[in-house]
Amino acid sequence: MKTDGKSSQSALNEDSKKLIAFFSHTGENYNVGNIEKGNTHIIADMIADATGADLFEIVPEKDYTHGDYNECIEIAKKELQADARPAIKGDIKVEDYDVIFLGYPNWWGNPPMCVYTFIEKHDWNGKTVIPFITHEGSGMGGTDRKIAAACEGANTLTGKGLAVQGKVAQENQSSARKSVDNWLERLGLKK
Repeated sequence: MKTDGKSSQSALNEDSKKLIAFFSHTGENYNVGNIEKGNTHIIADMIADATGADLFEIVPEKDYTHGDYNECIEIAKKELQADARPAIKGDIKVEDYDVIFLGYPNWWGNPPMCVYTFIEKHDWNGKTVIPFITHEGSGMGGTDRKIAAACEGANTLTGKGLAVQGKVAQENQSSARKSVDNWLERLGLKK
């Protein structure tokens, strides 16, 4: 469900229980080379620092090949074309939370397919979902609308998500943190 944010304002308060669920890719990445901590993971940690939210990393059972970027994108492209739902390791009960920040890289105008695996395991009814992404030039790219459709019954803050360039997350963390802080202040979620 798309919302302008007004109907979900009650969920956006200090007492609401918050979760950051995210997928982040390490190893060779476009525009930043080999990285040990993924772009989206860096932003997720910044959001957690600023809000006190719990963190859960969505990890696919079959790795997207840490060492080779081209191999990673081939696997990811095949999953997207097949509308696959790759298995993931572990889980967290999103039903116990009021607000869920959902983070991922923008891969061809979609979240990675393992994010859909995670989404489809849960009941999103009445939850407030806030997307955040990393990208290398495409911005949100409509992924927030796809998340809104997938998180059936949730109040998804489409048009109010955060998009941070991966290169900025890796190489200019003070700028990335400023973007995160300003965004959270606009949402009324900075502790």
